[in-house]
Amino acid sequence: MSRHTVFLVDDHPVLLRGLADLVAMETDFSVAGSTTRSVDAFAMIDRLKPDMAVLDINMPDISGLAILRRIRAADLPVRVVFLTAMITPSQAAEALAHGIWGILLKEAAPDTLIDCLRGVAAGRRWFADDVAAKLGNLPIPAVPAGLAGLTRREREIAGLACSGLSNKLIARELGAGEGTVKIHLHNIFQKLRVNNRTALAALYYQRGDGESPAGT
Repeated sequence: MSRHTVFLVDDHPVLLRGLADLVAMETDFSVAGSTTRSVDAFAMIDRLKPDMAVLDINMPDISGLAILRRIRAADLPVRVVFLTAMITPSQAAEALAHGIWGILLKEAAPDTLIDCLRGVAAGRRWFADDVAAKLGNLPIPAVPAGLAGLTRREREIAGLACSGLSNKLIARELGAGEGTVKIHLHNIFQKLRVNNRTALAALYYQRGDGESPAGT
């Protein structure tokens, strides 16, 4: 059985070592690499090309969100999971907008991380219950017609955008031009009264058009 490769980033050396040992114990995972220096994380992920990366959000020098943004901008196929001590609703919304695959808190039991990684490896987005509660309470603007006001194509593009795909990847997925995707996104923003992908993701997931935030 092939192993899924995981890259680990945390600025606390003892915790990082514990995470590496935890992941390495599982027969379906292997540790591709790790670092306590968030400033080095993106370059290492780009070089090692792991299947998944587990990041803290709040780290010195560069935040986990900044690393996630760089990963998405570079169209790297790595699936990112946040393992963090705390996360605010605005951070959760931004993470969703940039295609986060999973979020769980460090206070969770060790087996919870393994459950999360297995879910993500199987193609499922995984959010712990306490994080899902934050996602469900994200503030959103009033939308008269809701997402039902979008055309089928617009709903499809909104879903892909909220999964973290760039305009280029959305165009490739749909067999359309990148300019066409930009026009559709502009129309989506206008109809839903949002002005960026972060606000779109908050609206999309709270309205229930995306996958259920819960990992169960």
